[in-house]
Amino acid sequence: MFVIFGAAGNVGKVSAAALRRAGCNVRAVVRDKQQGAFLAGLGCEIVVADLLDAATVARAIEGAHAVQLLCPLPNGHADPAQPMRRMIDVSVAALRADPPPRIVALSDYGAEHAAGTGITTLFHELETQLRTVDSQLTFLRAAEHMHNWARVLPVALASGALPSLHHPLSKRFPTVAAQDVGVLAAELLLDNGAQPVSPRVVSIESDERVSALDVARTIGELAGRAVVAREVPRGEWAALLQGAGLGEHHARLITDLYDAHNAGRIDVEADISERRFGATALGEVFAALLPRAAAVAAAAPAAGTAR
Repeated sequence: MFVIFGAAGNVGKVSAAALRRAGCNVRAVVRDKQQGAFLAGLGCEIVVADLLDAATVARAIEGAHAVQLLCPLPNGHADPAQPMRRMIDVSVAALRADPPPRIVALSDYGAEHAAGTGITTLFHELETQLRTVDSQLTFLRAAEHMHNWARVLPVALASGALPSLHHPLSKRFPTVAAQDVGVLAAELLLDNGAQPVSPRVVSIESDERVSALDVARTIGELAGRAVVAREVPRGEWAALLQGAGLGEHHARLITDLYDAHNAGRIDVEADISERRFGATALGEVFAALLPRAAAVAAAAPAAGTAR
């Protein structure tokens, strides 16, 4: 049995579908039954679990041959680091008590750093705790997800300006499509070859790095209008993020992350990672996101959060 946490998400549903195509039994772990409709149609067993509830996590992993673990940042929480740390504690305790032969944990570029990387520090904590589980571990560290730009697409479409926390605008950074992460995660779960090193660290990014200028140009080409990238001054980050509805603690996680990004700390860990590259281009992802973003822009032109 292959157990996929976050199976209704952009990565999880791709992993689940790939495993089902390979003829595997898949247990899709979701937050509520409604999220499981698509996955049930693929032939997945649907299990509702709460990563803050030890009993439901334990039931979800029972009898698992392999587990794909995702501990998501709870975006609606005033201080999202607190519940995410609790999710890590609960899920690792369950895995330690009933360890499956193989675990693939979804992590981030920069997770090797113990401090100073904002949100990514939480993935360092996840990796550190998972090292105590008696399983073959793989940390799948992904670059910044292209889908994250969906939050500012309405702003770019409405105003013709793309706010960016990536400085300078010409700096090229690694990014990746969620579907490429999902496919690779499934491949790693299915990999029955010898794994002499645990944890195994695998990185994935697109085969071409991009800049904020490239992102703005891609949006403009798809939308048929001029879109320019705008570098948000560092002193305005916190106010911008809090004005978009984020709490002070959440905003700090993001500002710390982009300080680390702009300092070059969010990248492949040299000489450690097995490097993989996704084939999905930025334009393919944005083309799928654009219709909804256009509708949001028409309804609320000022909505959005900088990247």
